[in-house]
Amino acid sequence: MSRMNRRTLFRLAGAAAGFYVITGGRTRPKAFALASSSSPAGNEPQASAAAGLKGKVSVAKDDTPYNNTVKAVALLGGMKAFIKPGAKVVVKPNIGWNRPPSACANTNPDVVKAVIDECVKAGAAKVEVYDRPCEDRRRCYSRSGIEAAAKAAGAVVRFIEDYEYVDTPIPAGKILKHWPVVEGILKADAVINVPIGKDHDSSTLTLAMKNLMGVMGGDRGEIHTDLGQKLADFSTRVVPTLNVLDANSILVAHGPQGGTPEDIRSPRVVVAGVEAATVDAWAAANLPWQIAPGRRIPFLAPAGELGLGVVDPSKIQVIRG
Repeated sequence: MSRMNRRTLFRLAGAAAGFYVITGGRTRPKAFALASSSSPAGNEPQASAAAGLKGKVSVAKDDTPYNNTVKAVALLGGMKAFIKPGAKVVVKPNIGWNRPPSACANTNPDVVKAVIDECVKAGAAKVEVYDRPCEDRRRCYSRSGIEAAAKAAGAVVRFIEDYEYVDTPIPAGKILKHWPVVEGILKADAVINVPIGKDHDSSTLTLAMKNLMGVMGGDRGEIHTDLGQKLADFSTRVVPTLNVLDANSILVAHGPQGGTPEDIRSPRVVVAGVEAATVDAWAAANLPWQIAPGRRIPFLAPAGELGLGVVDPSKIQVIRG
């Protein structure tokens, strides 16, 4: 995948009102389980945990990235609420760029390690970590620090090969009706989505929903036309068990790769929730972004219309330690 496919610009329309869009009050469409029907581990804890956590996020702050992550997960009931002993888990960070951790272009490796450690403590039999980088995958995995951190925590770190993508129907999608998806994501007992929050040239921000593009095959440049609706459509089909947003240090300019230290702010926050759209709406409204007047977050309104979460920040319930 070329760098330009991920960074392709699309039309950024919208009022100057910023991020605030409609509430998630409509009935949510049928969820598409990440676990296969022959692999029951993970379905029951995911369902029971999600039932009481819709419209909510946990927020942990002012500690190290590792400790913030552990606290954010604990505030939602701990990883055991989401993973059964013996489960096969996929942890999906952002490893898109050949940049060091200090550049904040990829998920902080300590956040990834904390998530894996919690999965192992919860009894996961296997934890896999992967992404589809925009640049040389070996260099991205290594220079990001994520490969070393994940392996140190006991995870299997691997690359996604072309044969692993399966054309997948998206019945609830308004525009995106099918797309190639990594088969392992569809068959895993649990998927933990671990994005970093940052400025983005084509989507204004990249947060939890956009991080799911890393499990898409095909020409992802096509996704950038009607990007907001297509991300929302895709999120009806690939529904993470848990989303853990790294906002310890964030890019507020020149994303998604970053340029200089002046592009970075450090809120020292981790946000977690079962609905990617709810996590994104809270993060968009409450972190110190530098969004130009007239730009909007294109995927939040479509996510609200599809019932994927609460996208009015004033209606999100926050659980704090």
